[in-house]
Amino acid sequence: MTTAPFSTLTPDLILDAMGSVDILGDGRLLALNSYENRVYQVGVEEQPPVVVKFYRPDRWSEAQILEEHAFSLELAEAEIPVVAPLMLGGKTLQQYQDFHFAVFPRRGGRIPELDQEGRLEWIGRFLGRIHAIGAQASFQHRPAITIDSFGEEPAQWLINHQFIPADLLPAYRSVVTQALDGVRACYERAGDLAVLRLHGDCHLSNMLWTDDGPHFVDFDDSRMGPAIQDLWMLLSGSPAEMSQQFAEVLEGYESFYDFNPAELHLVEALRTLRLIHYSAWLAKRWHDPAFPMTFTWFNTQQYWQDRILELREQVALMQEPPLSIAGGNR
Repeated sequence: MTTAPFSTLTPDLILDAMGSVDILGDGRLLALNSYENRVYQVGVEEQPPVVVKFYRPDRWSEAQILEEHAFSLELAEAEIPVVAPLMLGGKTLQQYQDFHFAVFPRRGGRIPELDQEGRLEWIGRFLGRIHAIGAQASFQHRPAITIDSFGEEPAQWLINHQFIPADLLPAYRSVVTQALDGVRACYERAGDLAVLRLHGDCHLSNMLWTDDGPHFVDFDDSRMGPAIQDLWMLLSGSPAEMSQQFAEVLEGYESFYDFNPAELHLVEALRTLRLIHYSAWLAKRWHDPAFPMTFTWFNTQQYWQDRILELREQVALMQEPPLSIAGGNR
């Protein structure tokens, strides 16, 4: 794609799309923090505002989006605090002109402060409940998190499309090859692991905290994968600090779903895949005007030098023993 994907998404089109599902906007539009899609809070006459998400064209098929919606609704029906799309006219996925969109209830909240006592355990309980339901069925249309789709393909795409500066290309080729070899070795050490339906992108901005606890938003990256994918992004700091954080998460998580300790071999492997995938995600979206305006630091000489250093560090980290669970067990 070489054209701006949202160039025709004007305020008038947004309001007309809302009108097509019998939601009468009052003209108030607030753009929310989203780059992959376009998300707006829409004021509604004599009713609370709603949130509308316009999906990036040609990213997901209709069947894949509907699987995302069905999973969110399944979780909501189990009284798990997720923000699921509204059913309008008997369906959750709407279309207006060239755009698919969905409408969600507005839910406030703030990014959770994980150093507050009990919060990791609280989040762990809900993630355990999400995974218990996620394990009951499989996605038929949405893809899985794999070494190929998150590592090999994006790395090769960056090279083929000449995003890596010529003078850094040999170093990048070498380190990304070492990094992917390290990822494969981690997967081999982990062995044959179960995969399940995941949130897929469970970073802190996708968990909003209120006095009632967390609620989970944005299942747009929901995929099949190992359970640890939804857990490792809660961890930061030294190995000892991450081990303690993970023990707190498991206190809540294992009340609802058993964790396989072998998955700890994948923490740094999944981090490595995310780093490679993220660079390619930015590069593949560079035709979207929102990306060069927002990510001004991307695709500079310094950026790629930092990525090479980062991957070298990951190569070393993947050779270290995995995190320990409370008591030193692995």
